[in-house]
Amino acid sequence: MAEKKKFNPDLRDLLSGPNGDQNISRYSLVTATAKLARKISDDAFEEGVIITEKPVTTALNELLDGKYTIEEPEEIRDL
Repeated sequence: MAEKKKFNPDLRDLLSGPNGDQNISRYSLVTATAKLARKISDDAFEEGVIITEKPVTTALNELLDGKYTIEEPEEIRDL
């Protein structure tokens, strides 16, 4: 059985970047989560799969598990 994530996970590890050397803005985290959730939802629709967990929850869990990294555009890194 899959391990359940906390309702309000600590996002500091995600916001500090993949190696802890770069700060990622909350805007980039929200945008990445939304785009990944949309992809999960679209893929499930195309495959005819019924998803029981909300796509945003799945996306955030995948980001927390390190399956994806967030690359922040240079133009907003120094804001």
